Amino acid sequence: MKKISGRTRVLTGTLAAAALAATVGAVSASAETSETPAASAAVKVDTQNKNLAQSTGLTLDAATRAAQATLDAAAKAGQHVSVAVVDRDGVTRVLLKGDGAGPQSPESAQRKAFTAVSWNAPTSELTKRLAQAPTLKDIPGTLFLAGGAPVQSKGAPVAAIGVAGAPSGDLDEQFAQAGVAALAK
Repeated sequence: MKKISGRTRVLTGTLAAAALAATVGAVSASAETSETPAASAAVKVDTQNKNLAQSTGLTLDAATRAAQATLDAAAKAGQHVSVAVVDRDGVTRVLLKGDGAGPQSPESAQRKAFTAVSWNAPTSELTKRLAQAPTLKDIPGTLFLAGGAPVQSKGAPVAAIGVAGAPSGDLDEQFAQAGVAALAK
């Protein structure tokens, strides 16, 4: 029996692996394009199934319009702010850092929006609750300063807008409310 060099073994192994990968890739590609019963069933959703939850949220277009209306309201007042729009789960959908806004403002805006959607209340109201429950401020991701406003549908939170960067939280919240109002148009 002839002894095979290490270099030849590596080359042979590489070629075998490449051939196997090509075969698996071809099989995988054909599986993706063929219509299997499982694939067609996965597309169908039974909206009457009591095991499924449905939720309402802003479209990306609506979130972007609300953020821009907020930024425009701040600019009209001569303020340089950042604005964040989060969904019902507190996930940021849109974040705009206005020209001249401070470096801390984007994160502050996100945290204010997260706080407003979490409690379905403007953050200016939530700051008053800290007197009765001071440990609320210890919840990660929250910021109990005025400037966050929830967006509601039938009284339930579906999103929130947070603003940071104006000289006062009251102004931040006024601009956030302008974004909420823009959604009603």
